[in-house]
Amino acid sequence: MLGYALRRVLSAIPIVFITIAVCFFILRLAPGGPFDGERALPPDVLRNLREYYNLDKPLPLQFVDYILGVLRGDFGPSMVMRDFSVARLISIGLPFTLMLGFAAFAIGTAAGLIAGALAAFYQNKWPDYLLVFVVLIPLVIPNFLMANLAQLVFGVYLRWLPVGGYQPGAILNLVMPVLILSMPHGARVARLTRGSMIEVLGTNYVRTARSKGLGTRLILARHAIKPALIPVVSYLGPGLSYLLTGSLVVEQVFALPGIGKYFITAALNRDYGLVLGTTILYVFIILALNLLVDIVYAWLDPKVRYR
Repeated sequence: MLGYALRRVLSAIPIVFITIAVCFFILRLAPGGPFDGERALPPDVLRNLREYYNLDKPLPLQFVDYILGVLRGDFGPSMVMRDFSVARLISIGLPFTLMLGFAAFAIGTAAGLIAGALAAFYQNKWPDYLLVFVVLIPLVIPNFLMANLAQLVFGVYLRWLPVGGYQPGAILNLVMPVLILSMPHGARVARLTRGSMIEVLGTNYVRTARSKGLGTRLILARHAIKPALIPVVSYLGPGLSYLLTGSLVVEQVFALPGIGKYFITAALNRDYGLVLGTTILYVFIILALNLLVDIVYAWLDPKVRYR
């Protein structure tokens, strides 16, 4: 297992390099730049800015300098937010984004597992039909539209929860963002759990356990849950990465101080350093979560052998 993990880490290096290269050259070659605004800067000022940020060098030399900086852990300065480095901005927004994403992940996973197991247990009965209908709603309605509807209903009309913003310790401000973010994740987990549980409950060894007189709870605990979780675990890694990257829109809608605010601002203002820094961060998160999922998958299914 250790050798497999090491090979996966080594194989991820070309992926990271290609991602950085593609994002770097797309940003540089696209029309416009971080210093283009409604009011054009004087030529001398623009020349000094380009020299200060090494934008006056040939593009291949800029790419080499950036790669060397990333290897040292230096993602460069922000070109729009003065006096802030990219690493500093990421360190400010990342803890909140992680808190939001992991909270939505825990709630959505738990609710999805329970709903999927209940739907499978009551297959083709009214609880199954009701749960299937409920989990389809967050899959059909986009999260930004769901967030606006929740703000309108629970924040404006009923006034139960704050519409947006966040201050340290303001738990109520996180209720709507976490629920909106967790609903699509929980719906996908519920659908996977239902399908997998139905398949497992129809296997020969489960029928044998029933014929021996074992109760439903004991069958589920000893024979059904673990194999039914295998396709769910395969999704949890990409699902968590989706929550951490997909929180950009939710953070923007609810005016939350996460990475999403910096990423969207950087994308609109063509802040090369901040866009590349957040992209690299998300790539590392996705690769790490996929590696973790493979390890847990091998634990759940002993037949899996990595060579």
